[in-house]
Amino acid sequence: MLLAGVTGWIQQDAAALVIGGSLALYLVQGALLLGFAPGLLPGGELGPANRLTLLRSSLVFPIAALLPIWADLGSPTTWWVIVLASVALVLDGLDGKVARMTDSHTSFGARFDMELDAFLILVLSMGVWLGGRAGAWVLLVGLLRYLFVVAGWLWPRLTAPLPESRRRKVVCVVQGVALLVALGPIIPASLAVASAALGLAALVYSFGVDTVWLVRHGEESRSSRSPGTGA
Repeated sequence: MLLAGVTGWIQQDAAALVIGGSLALYLVQGALLLGFAPGLLPGGELGPANRLTLLRSSLVFPIAALLPIWADLGSPTTWWVIVLASVALVLDGLDGKVARMTDSHTSFGARFDMELDAFLILVLSMGVWLGGRAGAWVLLVGLLRYLFVVAGWLWPRLTAPLPESRRRKVVCVVQGVALLVALGPIIPASLAVASAALGLAALVYSFGVDTVWLVRHGEESRSSRSPGTGA
């Protein structure tokens, strides 16, 4: 809650909103962890990698709590948001390494990490839109992953595990950086739109590649399920 408090201090007219919203998100996350983690983790312990993901959530939730007043954010708060999101994106590259180094990789940990990544991208895309930096189309950057999940409910072949892909990891970074650039207060409006469009184009391409692969190989791949999704 420390970062939520700092965020509330920077945006003083919304301190209660930021702290209350962050607390609500922490409670939801805690309930989900209590509901799913014990049965999916060895010994019910989160382990070092999942604790790092928890730390990342403390960076993401204060950003999400600002969404109701995003259109009224001042430059100091926007820069603070960019700092928080940047640190969260950098740490995203560490939890997987920590899991491998400590031999604590689990399907739950992979899903936990992926869901937090998706939530951060959704929040940032909403921020770009609410801040008037790009049109409503930018929401697709955050929504495509969830639309892919819905498509998987309708067509189970799309739920098959995907092979490891460096391209998918690179696109994840590209879309995050593109949204952060679009949020930058000193970035011209035209460049903000171009940056957001680049992030969306990269994401659409990556989802397209994964979808084609799943259409061709999904049935045979489903026999060895693991938590994977297109991106």
